[in-house]
Amino acid sequence: MDWLNQLEYWHWLLLGLILILLEAFSPGVYFLWLGLAALAVGSLSGALDLPWQVQLLSYAALSLGSILLARYWLGKHPIQTDQPRLNRRGEQYIGRIFTLQTPILHGQGKIQVDDTRWKIQGVDCPAGSQIQVTGVDGVVLTVAPCYQPDPHGIG
Repeated sequence: MDWLNQLEYWHWLLLGLILILLEAFSPGVYFLWLGLAALAVGSLSGALDLPWQVQLLSYAALSLGSILLARYWLGKHPIQTDQPRLNRRGEQYIGRIFTLQTPILHGQGKIQVDDTRWKIQGVDCPAGSQIQVTGVDGVVLTVAPCYQPDPHGIG
């Protein structure tokens, strides 16, 4: 515990820089907020000569606060992307039309999409019917029958 008494402002600044550098090599945004909190504690400690207990409590509060603030902000202002369905495999199928190989019975069925077999839910349809994916509920695709006009104008 002696090392805590020797905690200096430059330790926090170094920790902050290391965490921000780690952010560049990690997927997602995890270390950025911790690094910014460490930089803030280093700056405060350098200016005010804070005891180690206050430094640690400040770091914990600033880390938690910055993470919560970032989550709140990103919830209200989501990042716009040109591929919003990337990594949401089921959502990529919304709007696509498939032909049923097996019927939908009691609102449940399965379809083969590329190399994956998906559970589907929708109104009962016989095999050979065309269905369109209208939504995704977890790992289940929601489908609706496609009504194509009769080429002969009947029905």
